Amino acid sequence: MNTQMPVLKEPERKRKGNKKLLAILILLFAALLAVLFFNSSISKISEIQITGNQYATAAQIGSVIPIAKGDAFFQTSSGAIEAAVKELTQVKEAKVTKIFPGVVKITVTEHPVVAFELTADGALSALLSSGTSVAAPKDGAGLMNKPVLTGWEQEDPVKLELTKQLALIPEKQLSDLSEISPIPSKAYPDRIRMFTRTKFEVITAVSVLPEKIEALNAVIETQEPGKITMLLADTYVPFSSEGENVESGS
Repeated sequence: MNTQMPVLKEPERKRKGNKKLLAILILLFAALLAVLFFNSSISKISEIQITGNQYATAAQIGSVIPIAKGDAFFQTSSGAIEAAVKELTQVKEAKVTKIFPGVVKITVTEHPVVAFELTADGALSALLSSGTSVAAPKDGAGLMNKPVLTGWEQEDPVKLELTKQLALIPEKQLSDLSEISPIPSKAYPDRIRMFTRTKFEVITAVSVLPEKIEALNAVIETQEPGKITMLLADTYVPFSSEGENVESGS
């Protein structure tokens, strides 16, 4: 009896050629979609929103940012835009948020106003903590709780350092300062005279102001109006005793 062996079927060959063709078609289709997308209006910047700015104008910000309406939405990074805005002396921080499709939102935080300045022609300008001078608000907002600087040269480096130090003074203490003027000496080129709204006259120096401000506040809160000197040594003389000395000497 003859037994026939079953015929073994050869395994079907994988159609590698078909798979390669499909992959190529998919890549071509994706490339076509990318070309269509980047050439369409949906991939372009349609709106640039700027918020939080008061002293840096929208025109100034627009002139420094590396983007404009119609540019590619993904072409410039948020970090590059933020760095450009922070180059403006009025700006302390900047945050950029991209909202697809087409909207770029720039939120600005400016250096705070620490003082006002009366110029030689009688105009009033606002001084930021960065030392930048800007036009004061027309409504005089903030004038009653910030000191006014008088008698300063426009490019005086001591004035720049003063604005930085004023930014470190708590709001309550800063609001009591009414006027600050320079009275330099050989020992203290940065010596200043300050008048307070609580009727004190203070002689000190910009370089020691941060370390003296707490002691100054303690004197103002506990003593009657007078003259305070805070340099190498601290002294306090009430105005009433000065008047008594004048009378006794006459």
